[in-house]
Amino acid sequence: MLPDEVQNELLDSGSPRFPNQVAWARFYLTREGLLDSSKRGIWSLTEKGRATKLSQAEARAIFLKWVKIFADERKKKKAAEPPGDEQAPEKEEAAPSSFRERLSEILLALSPAGFERVCQRLLRESGFVQVVVTGRSGDGGIDGYGTLQVNPLVSFKVLFQCKRFKNAVTSGFIRDFRGAMQGRADKGIVMTTGAFTADARKEATRDGVPPIELVDGQKMIDMFVELELGLKPVTTYEVDETFFKEFA
Repeated sequence: MLPDEVQNELLDSGSPRFPNQVAWARFYLTREGLLDSSKRGIWSLTEKGRATKLSQAEARAIFLKWVKIFADERKKKKAAEPPGDEQAPEKEEAAPSSFRERLSEILLALSPAGFERVCQRLLRESGFVQVVVTGRSGDGGIDGYGTLQVNPLVSFKVLFQCKRFKNAVTSGFIRDFRGAMQGRADKGIVMTTGAFTADARKEATRDGVPPIELVDGQKMIDMFVELELGLKPVTTYEVDETFFKEFA
């Protein structure tokens, strides 16, 4: 079990550092042919991966190898740029998919009201009906409400809160939100561009109290991807030469 301070550490972008590092590790292992490439991020060893046992030194060598490859690619790209065409420096530990970082920047740059409307749209696209942004202050941190229609006979009223910032949401915030929704809804949702502390996640699922769903910045981007909302899918292909070896 990782200590809370490790799980709660954030990058400058506001994303949790540990999941970011895990994503990079999976990316490196896939490039090395040790993991299968999966659209849903499933960890599945290849035949080469099953036959490989990496020591700590060997794992670090893979990391350094790909860091050098990316650094060389950036140098080549910079050398090919016309003089005077300056680019912003590369951000340390950027996410493997650049569109995720750009989408995160856009969400952070929205006005509070604009971010609330984006969250409203995400909930509507995810199957909620009658989603209303209240836009009222002094309502215990509640930004809106909606109804999740499970089937023709069962529905749940849900209150939601939108938090547009880089910091991690703490357990105290979750407790305050639950207090504000007491007796008013069956369920709550907190959506943020940042992250949640480990204690906040524990508080959200604590026994004996109304459950609260947590949507952090990365999960929110996953929703945009799944719904293809605000994103234009672009398909590219790389030939998997190993597939054709048995036919040679």
